[in-house]
Amino acid sequence: MTVVEDFGRLPALTPSLAPSLAPVSACPACAAVPAAERIAALRAARDARIMLSLPLAHCAACISTVEGSLSAVPGVRSARVNLTLKRVSVEAAPDVTPAQLIAVLAAEGQEAHELDPGLLSSTETDRQGRDLLMRLGVAFFSMMNVMLLSVAVWSGAEDDTRDLFHWISAAIALPTVVFVGQPFFKSAWASLRVGRLGMDVPISLALILASSISVYETWMSGHHAYFDAAVMLAFFLLLGRYLDHRTRAIARSAAEELAALEVPRAIVLLNGAEVETAISAVVAGDIVLIRPGARMPVDGVVIHGASEVDRSLLTGESLPVQATVGTIISAGEVNLTGPLTVRVTAAGKESSLHRMADLVAVAEGAKTRYTSLADRAARLYSPLVHILSFSAFGYWMWATGGDVRHAINISAAVLIITCPCALGLAVPAVITSASGKLFRKGLLIKNGTALERLAEVDTVVFDKTGTLTMGIPDPVGLADHSHEVLAVALALAAGSSHPLARALADGSRAAGISPALVEDIREVPGHGVEGQWQGTRVRLGRFDWCGAKALPVTASYLSVGGVTHAFAFTDRPRPGAAEAVRALKAAGMRIELLSGDSEAPVQDLALRLGISDWRAGVLPAEKAARVQALAAEGRKVLMVGDGLNDTAALAAAHVSISPATALDAARVASDIVLLGQDMAPIADAVRIGRQSARRMVENFVISGGYNVVAVPLALVGAATPLAAALAMSLSSITVSLNAMRLK
Repeated sequence: MTVVEDFGRLPALTPSLAPSLAPVSACPACAAVPAAERIAALRAARDARIMLSLPLAHCAACISTVEGSLSAVPGVRSARVNLTLKRVSVEAAPDVTPAQLIAVLAAEGQEAHELDPGLLSSTETDRQGRDLLMRLGVAFFSMMNVMLLSVAVWSGAEDDTRDLFHWISAAIALPTVVFVGQPFFKSAWASLRVGRLGMDVPISLALILASSISVYETWMSGHHAYFDAAVMLAFFLLLGRYLDHRTRAIARSAAEELAALEVPRAIVLLNGAEVETAISAVVAGDIVLIRPGARMPVDGVVIHGASEVDRSLLTGESLPVQATVGTIISAGEVNLTGPLTVRVTAAGKESSLHRMADLVAVAEGAKTRYTSLADRAARLYSPLVHILSFSAFGYWMWATGGDVRHAINISAAVLIITCPCALGLAVPAVITSASGKLFRKGLLIKNGTALERLAEVDTVVFDKTGTLTMGIPDPVGLADHSHEVLAVALALAAGSSHPLARALADGSRAAGISPALVEDIREVPGHGVEGQWQGTRVRLGRFDWCGAKALPVTASYLSVGGVTHAFAFTDRPRPGAAEAVRALKAAGMRIELLSGDSEAPVQDLALRLGISDWRAGVLPAEKAARVQALAAEGRKVLMVGDGLNDTAALAAAHVSISPATALDAARVASDIVLLGQDMAPIADAVRIGRQSARRMVENFVISGGYNVVAVPLALVGAATPLAAALAMSLSSITVSLNAMRLK
């Protein structure tokens, strides 16, 4: 993060800082240095850490482009891209600003947004995943070695030789079980402390019993020890745990991401001077300057200046709106064409952007209360396992007249053979298989329970701009205008950063038009672009500024010598949008379109795609409220959206999908990411979700059927702990093979 005015307003806070800064230096003379000079020295002494979000980064070429272009900026010490999180972390001199780096990346075709590192997770590494994978590797290595030693025993080794092999196996297996079983032991202890029998309780007991019996048998020179069973059990259980973790590893908090998108600094005007101030120090009533191209750091009212504001990330409105004195602006909007002076009404935690983050946090909390099939099955399964095991111990103690050794062997065999290993693999194996299939179709599963929830969906709610459409204005009917008119329009449009101007310029160039010689081109904030062409004043921009009559569609207007020309625009539907809507309808889904855009373009798109239930001008909170209202009716909603205005609704929905081109916060709030532009795979996702749910149920049936056959054998003493471990492994393999049928 760049070094900002961490100390608030210098004139007000400098005196109070002097005592607190005195201990910074060991030199007594430093205490006499004026506070302002020492603040400047403190700033200069430390580098800035800047974090930027990269929504469009997707490959190794993007990494080299971003890192190479940023490293070439004077003052940048290093730039490192994390492609998984789509972020770049930059270490730079204090005078390097995020705006400079964003401009450099924009020139390379990479969109970037500043993030506040202080509001993001303190670590970006998957420590839990690495830990599980490391333990899994240790378990596999030990299992192979103990199995080799067991082969020697099975081959006929007797007496001292057999005991030696058993002790060597113990030396390998016992530390392994203690080490690799930590995730299960900690979870089991946490469950027992609150009086619950989680799925890890029987797992932990099985590991402890198998190891303890094996040590006892080895000490007593018994013929059988079950160290191989204990390590094999740990390996398969860790495999299931790791698969489950991988399905959840990408999911992060959308509320955290939203909060990080808030601008961390604002330019506060104090007695005519511009002071860069931490947003946490900005309060209602302050006067803030917002330059063209900057994101609004606060909510407020414009008191000076005129510009156009892009609200698409917050409201979905595809066209920028004019901002003049008295216009209310919100944090997160983008100032496009002219500087604005704003009186702050809310900042920081009180801003509209932060309130949206709170909505997302509440909705995410509600979604996490959904329990998976495996969790629901475990609630019934765990108590049953313990009852059977303890009943077997009690019965055989009575039947054998107190033979503890025999009773414990049978009790352990029952516990191992009923160990929920297949149950633990039933869901992760299906999710892993289904995730691979969906990935090949262009969909990335981010949440472990997404497929189960997707199978329950009966209603689909779409956003419009950037979701069902490309989110890019596309000029139509350019051929209806003369070459001369298009040449003048191109010359003016090339001098503006307005989205319609850029689209008109791109469309004109694609039609082979060359710009006319227009002089003295200047942009008039909030209105458009004007210049001199052949001694005549020409203008491109708003209809009222150009003296034209407004069309009922999105348009830009050109005035040439008192004659006006209108250029209409449309937002192209995404490829496959119509096919996805038809397929979802055929599957019995209810379809709704909710957009923050104006009525005309929403109605036009709804008619083209065959969506009869649509609403325009919907605010972010209203979208989330509509999704919650549908849920209250008992409907399971799939929300598909891409912007900040959709994040609360995405988090509130039963399951959610966002395109890869969506803002980071929207992608993070979603359970599934659509990697390509084609919308058709969304219908495939629903179909595969239903198939996956069936496979999960089948896996539970397989696991239950295995127990129906195997448990009686263990109860009557026909299965040793080793045979129980082999049977348990067979059931796990069967469950995995059934899951692979999805491919």
